[in-house]
Amino acid sequence: MPTAKIGLLHCPGNGPAQARRTPQETTLNRLLFTLIAALLLPFPALALPGFDEVRAAYRPSEATLLARDGRPLHSLRVDMQVRRLAWTPLADISPALLRAVIAAEDKRFMEHGGVDWLAAGSAAWSNLRGSRTRGASTLTMQLAGLIEEDGQRRGQRSFLAKIGQSAAALRLERSWSKGRIVEAYLNLVSFRGELQGVAAMSRALFGKWPHGLDDRESAIAAVLLRAPNATPEAVARRACALLTELQRADECRGLEAFAFQALNNNLRDLRPEAPQLAPHLARKLLAEPGRDRRSSLDADLQAFAVDSLRRHLSALSRQNAEDGAVIVIDNASGEILAWVGSSGDLSGAAEVDGATALRQAGSTLKPFLYAQAFERRLLTPASLIDDAPLSLDTGNGLYTPQNYDPGYRGWVSARPALAGSLNVPAVQTLVRVGADAFHRRLRSFGFASLKEDGEWYGYSLALGSADVSLLMLANAYRTLANAGKWTPLRALPAREPATAPCRQGGCEGVFDGKPHTVGTPAVAFLVSDILADRAARAGTFGLESWLATPYWAAVKTGTSKDMRDNWCVGFSPRYTVGVWVGNASGSPMHDVSGISGAAPVWREVMDRLQRGAKTPPPAAPAGVVGLPVRFEPALEPPRREWFIQGTEQPVIRAAAGQALTRIVYPADGTVIALDPDIPPANQRIPLRLSGTMPRGGYWRINDQRLPAGAGDRWLPQPGRHRLSLHDARGALIDSTRFEVRALRGNTAGKSR
Repeated sequence: MPTAKIGLLHCPGNGPAQARRTPQETTLNRLLFTLIAALLLPFPALALPGFDEVRAAYRPSEATLLARDGRPLHSLRVDMQVRRLAWTPLADISPALLRAVIAAEDKRFMEHGGVDWLAAGSAAWSNLRGSRTRGASTLTMQLAGLIEEDGQRRGQRSFLAKIGQSAAALRLERSWSKGRIVEAYLNLVSFRGELQGVAAMSRALFGKWPHGLDDRESAIAAVLLRAPNATPEAVARRACALLTELQRADECRGLEAFAFQALNNNLRDLRPEAPQLAPHLARKLLAEPGRDRRSSLDADLQAFAVDSLRRHLSALSRQNAEDGAVIVIDNASGEILAWVGSSGDLSGAAEVDGATALRQAGSTLKPFLYAQAFERRLLTPASLIDDAPLSLDTGNGLYTPQNYDPGYRGWVSARPALAGSLNVPAVQTLVRVGADAFHRRLRSFGFASLKEDGEWYGYSLALGSADVSLLMLANAYRTLANAGKWTPLRALPAREPATAPCRQGGCEGVFDGKPHTVGTPAVAFLVSDILADRAARAGTFGLESWLATPYWAAVKTGTSKDMRDNWCVGFSPRYTVGVWVGNASGSPMHDVSGISGAAPVWREVMDRLQRGAKTPPPAAPAGVVGLPVRFEPALEPPRREWFIQGTEQPVIRAAAGQALTRIVYPADGTVIALDPDIPPANQRIPLRLSGTMPRGGYWRINDQRLPAGAGDRWLPQPGRHRLSLHDARGALIDSTRFEVRALRGNTAGKSR
């Protein structure tokens, strides 16, 4: 039978305690046990659990998030009432601590059968004489109190309570070994403050595990059992007395300073053994103390994504970029393989989860807009869109979108307009689709954060003025990768029941909802093909960029207003990767766009997922046809283009030159207010066109032709007006209606 050492003594490790008792003491134990049992007859019998039951019921104050293969990813303290670490076996407890605890608490522990009758008699005699002495509770009696089901009664010192503990101790000694008794006691007893159990005490006070405690540390720990809140001076004095009793008096030198340092270090952080790689998901999934939870995360991929994000953010630190997030999804199952919520200590708000935070989407919503235009056959990838100055009346003023790069390209087809992320063509497309219709489509892609209607967001919805989360965005792109099939995400392995780690804010609708189809496989294919087209994006990003992968991948970047957020989201046939870079505080970055901030991290993570695999482009689904196209005039080189069947067109002709020209200002519905304090001559209204004035063209105001040479700046008159543009033959090219309002005393309308 194996043995467990306690100091210099041995006791059986599994069988009942074998105390060194005299025959007289054994007889006395039996008689007193009979007396105690008789006294307790009116009370319910105390059901004492076995050692295995006590150990199984023990719960550390932490829980651990596991990777999909069972490896620990992150430990998190869940129970804030008490601080306990994992159960410590007797073999992992320092012999010095065992000697100190037995000497301080129960000198005859190895000899009595649960109750030390000599100590009890001595204590009773001292109490009768009025002397103050310590109690006679043995380690076994204390353990009985610790495991008693009614925890509120453990601290009672009534006569009947002591009788009950004595009976329980006698029963424990008949079924538990001495080794198991002291092991359970040291794991359940409180030492100081919230510290319970030998592991938490040893780690917090001395920064080491229990097997490494020396004589001086053990003495301090042992005297804390009777006075957990004693001052360092009192602890040092009592510990020195104990060391002297144990013939270790030489350890008393400097003990007071050592005790002060141990007890006043604010209970140093108990660093868990698990790598701290997924704090944000751990806080969402871990709720029960001691209960480990298996997640869908890939341990190696999670560590790689954390490292990649931190390295690239460190390089951007001088540009005021300190935070970021990464999400990796398995396209087929929807399982999240990596969830990095922040950059950790690089961030000023590391606890904010960047994966669920709602931020402006920037250009990342454009693919869904073009998909809707293709589906409604308003555009094809070869359709020409006018990239020219544009002003749209919103009812509260003019909305004038501009491209990220200065300048305009004139007529451009939808393919480079989307791949190159041109803003004006996107707004032109939204005008065709309609803000409300686009808003409904975004909601069907899972953007539950878009609470208002389309008109509330207005034309800026095309450029990503709405707030979305990285989780929503990544799953929407995964929907494109899955040919338009939307399904909720999972943070747990597929073999476990689906449980949403969160449901509010940026998690809304991400982990819940019925699977449904958004658009058609043909539309998803067209958009994906454009987002994977290196040549189509070259006009904006160049042929060689972080987006130009050696394998097939569709990807889109986005940058919000003032460079407060930038994104890079894309997918291969198997995986979707989403990256956000910015600041949790919302402060703008300095010259950091999606291509320089988020894209490098996206590329590194996607490269690791591919691991050199040369993924071919997906095959075209039914309902998609490809054919060569050319442009007249040759605005773009000939190419092979994909079309939804029935929309194919081999020759793309640009509209006549005058058709390029539209009235930009005043836009339709504009209201202009005149200031009476400004001279009328200084309030002339500029008449602006999106292109050049057609040869021989002219303006009309309320059907009155404006004189040549004065038509570009018009002296306004109060009232409602119709402005029209005509060609040399008098044919109408474009017209708008606007209003001029003047305050009393204004003479602008009376002077010419």
